Amino acid sequence: MGKIFVVGDIHGCLRKLTKLMSLIDIDDEQDTVVFLGDYIDRGPDSHGVVEFILDFKKDKTKVVCLMGNHEDLFLRYMQDSGSRDVFLSNGGFSTLISYNFPHVIEDIPERHYQFFVSLISYYETADYIFVHAGLKPCVPLWEQEREDLLWIRGEFISSPYDFGKTVVFGHTGFSQPFIKANKIGIDTGAVYGGKLTCMELPEKKIYQS
Repeated sequence: MGKIFVVGDIHGCLRKLTKLMSLIDIDDEQDTVVFLGDYIDRGPDSHGVVEFILDFKKDKTKVVCLMGNHEDLFLRYMQDSGSRDVFLSNGGFSTLISYNFPHVIEDIPERHYQFFVSLISYYETADYIFVHAGLKPCVPLWEQEREDLLWIRGEFISSPYDFGKTVVFGHTGFSQPFIKANKIGIDTGAVYGGKLTCMELPEKKIYQS
């Protein structure tokens, strides 16, 4: 059985992502790479990050890309089904610039759009549940609300509730990886001057750039 490499919130930080992935020795056939979402917004090169991930996936057997709240906001913006102000107030303008604002909707590459719509809400293995933001305590995985999977913070992080597997999440920034018996948080604030983090499981080995 291969290793699992989990990457935290990137937020357009292409240079940090490129450096981080160069530090990791991945077996393309055996290992799984999980990206926890929030590829875009706030940072300088959202377009470049998506392009990097799409190219990265080409030669790998197993790459899992989760939906983050920022991708959800961007999709709603593109589909005219959400608030433009909410998207922009959450760092969306930097994404628009990287996608040729004001012609984003007309000019976004088709494979980028398909990437966004293909993102999944969570990923589960025998020992782990991977999710962008977290899970609502005392609610079975299959009954979780999408809003909680993408946005929950304190109620999940402070809860001792055992979901039966270790929950690995991003979304909420920490200065260092947040490691507890029942959960692991690896958003270390890359876009705010912190490091971009990858954790190798099950060893819990940390790589950062």
